[in-house]
Amino acid sequence: MTPRILELFIKSYMPKEARKLFSLKPHGWLGLAVIGGSEILLFSGVSFVNTYFTPLAWSGYILFVDSLVFRKKGTSLIIDRPSEFGLMLPLSIAFWLIFEFYNLYIKNWHYVGLPEELHLRWLGYAWAFATIWPAILETAEALGEWPPISKRKIRALRITKKHLYFSLALGVVCLIFPLVVPPELAKYLAAPVWLGFIFFLDPLNYWMGKQSLLADLRRGDPRILYSLLISGLVCGVLWEFWNYWAGAKWHYTVPILGHVKIFEMPVLGYLGFPPFAVECYVMLAFVRNLFCSRVTPGE
Repeated sequence: MTPRILELFIKSYMPKEARKLFSLKPHGWLGLAVIGGSEILLFSGVSFVNTYFTPLAWSGYILFVDSLVFRKKGTSLIIDRPSEFGLMLPLSIAFWLIFEFYNLYIKNWHYVGLPEELHLRWLGYAWAFATIWPAILETAEALGEWPPISKRKIRALRITKKHLYFSLALGVVCLIFPLVVPPELAKYLAAPVWLGFIFFLDPLNYWMGKQSLLADLRRGDPRILYSLLISGLVCGVLWEFWNYWAGAKWHYTVPILGHVKIFEMPVLGYLGFPPFAVECYVMLAFVRNLFCSRVTPGE
């Protein structure tokens, strides 16, 4: 079938939503191929894929979702802002290592099935950690074009200095408390870790007058916040689904209802994904606001 005949067939006989799928950029198709191929090779027992399945799947996912964003908006992170995407990868590793530091105290997860060779193990760590922030933020950007979110407005939020100082102080408490309490108590303090950077950093972002969720809410614009919350849940389910089948994976040791699980994640743990997505945004926004002079509010 020639390309022209294929194009006519798609336009004439395929449903509208199916036709949209064929408008993906090449890297979107590559992403789908990486996801599908990785799953086939995983269940075929290929050792490399068994070890690196999680970063493979998420690399494909990021390519696919970026193509969806481009199809909807005509612009995307990878195509139009490749230097920003490239910088996001090491930042994602660095940011996640902060949470690994907290896990030394709360001890809520650990890794199994990792390569014995240290260089291969660290390759897996770096590759997997580098996909976290792009996956969350690309998904949020895609969801931001969804009509129930893109058209959403709320009553403008009144923000005072008292609110900002209270949030800042609460963030400090959330981030310090898990580090100073006895280990038998620290394991119950995952929630402050998943909330602390929101309370601590977004007031600072607001004061800088640039990219800030509080500034958005002051304008009555909840779209970024809503898209982040849903993105966290979407990515959380996918993380746990793909992690369940991977050879190198993480296990949880959550002290409350730890035996009631969906995939590897205890059910209560899914509540942490939406605020974690918000943390991803405010942490990256903080770095942007500090070092990028052209960042504008709501960008």
